[in-house]
Amino acid sequence: MALYTPLAECLAASERETVRMTFAEISKLIGKKLPASATGHQAWWANEVAPSHVQNVAWDSAGYEVDQVDRSAKWVRFRRKAGST
Repeated sequence: MALYTPLAECLAASERETVRMTFAEISKLIGKKLPASATGHQAWWANEVAPSHVQNVAWDSAGYEVDQVDRSAKWVRFRRKAGST
C-alpha cells in the first residue's frame, strides 16, 4: 500500500461523510500518475470485501469506500463506510 499511503492518510484525516477528488489530485498526493487502468476499467475502483488491491486497501483502511466514479471526467467520490468514525 506504500504508494497509496498518502491517499489513505488524506481520507483518514477527513471528517467529511464524502470526499470528492479528481484523478489529478490523487496523482499529486501519491506523487505519481494513476495507472491507465484507473481510467480504463471500472473494476480498478471496486470496493472489495477483503481488499487485496493496494488502492482499495488505502481507502478501506481509512474507513471509506468508493461511492461514485466518473472515469470520463476523471473524478471519484469516497463515502465513509457505515460504522466508521
